[in-house]
Amino acid sequence: MAAAASNIQIATLKHCQLPSRKGFKPFGTTLIGNSKAPSFAKLSSSSNISSLPFFQRRFVSSSVKNERTVTKATAEANDSKPISGLSIDLKGKRAFIAGVADDNGYGWAIAKALAAAGAEILVGTWVPALNIFESSFRRGKFDESRVLPDGSLMEITKVYPLDAVFDSPEDVPEDIKTNKRYAGSSNWTVKEVAECVKQDFGSIDILVHSLANGPEVTKPLLETSRNGYLAALSASSYSYISLLKHFVPIMNPGGASLSLTYIASERIIPGYGGGMSSAKAALESDTRVLAFEAGRKHKIRVNTISAGPLRSRAAKAIGFIDMMIDYSSVNAPLQKELSAEEVGNTAAFLASPLASAITGAVIYVDNGLNAMGVGVDSPMFKDLDIPTDKH
Repeated sequence: MAAAASNIQIATLKHCQLPSRKGFKPFGTTLIGNSKAPSFAKLSSSSNISSLPFFQRRFVSSSVKNERTVTKATAEANDSKPISGLSIDLKGKRAFIAGVADDNGYGWAIAKALAAAGAEILVGTWVPALNIFESSFRRGKFDESRVLPDGSLMEITKVYPLDAVFDSPEDVPEDIKTNKRYAGSSNWTVKEVAECVKQDFGSIDILVHSLANGPEVTKPLLETSRNGYLAALSASSYSYISLLKHFVPIMNPGGASLSLTYIASERIIPGYGGGMSSAKAALESDTRVLAFEAGRKHKIRVNTISAGPLRSRAAKAIGFIDMMIDYSSVNAPLQKELSAEEVGNTAAFLASPLASAITGAVIYVDNGLNAMGVGVDSPMFKDLDIPTDKH
């Protein structure tokens, strides 16, 4: 930590000051990476959630080699170069992404895609994970995954603590208020975060909902308790309604909002239980209604991306993500593993003017698996001449 701290300037900031609840201490810090300093040592970390405690930070580009193909979008560094054809240009736009959990999930990939297209990135993340992310970032754990197509690093202007299960301070139960994992953080309910963003930046153009939780996800629906079922809908579905309700007033007309869903909303996925399939079905239904209401009143587009299986840390909690990825690779029209960047690219498109007439839609990014009616790996199809990528 001492070595890492030498490459990071830490300064106290004036941050969003809203009426604080008793027992919480507001604070703020700026972290500015030194682009001339040696690369951070790669140290192992137990962190699996990416977040920072109510911090404003500038991640300044450093010389990190880009060894893999990532988001293809117009980056700010290419302003002077001629552009052929259509481009995704989000320069001058500001995005708030709720639920960036780590550096290998869909939320992170969406943030990278929007940043590559020129958007300013704000992030809201779960309160108990803030200190974990700070430690991981200081060690340079996310440096490689922050690399954008032009070789620079993704910048995050500010990260807000957020628990989207609670709409306002009045909704927070006493046991949460006194929980040591929430100590030191304040203004983290949905209403308060929206007020902070308004005070800090005035407005946003893009809102992304990339969070879900089902405490009984490993239980069959028949064995799911009422509390478990309602908790899944609260965290995974209603949280999107709440975010839109509180953020739409500060969204600029012509803006866009996105969420993430899953095929379990309309097909049976054994093992995806605890009411999570119901929560995703509700999310998709809400997307259509919200598209109408937000479109008519605020000129905001609302869509959701039905993403295929990804080997993220969050997905591993279900317990059979590897099997789902293998199944998709064998049975989908496109026989390849889905990458987070492909979902990020779609999000950048949907947030851009190129998608100005698309709203209320479920966009499938799953290598076409949603179109299949049967699994072609079934023994009953063994005599059919079905093209297969055996590599």
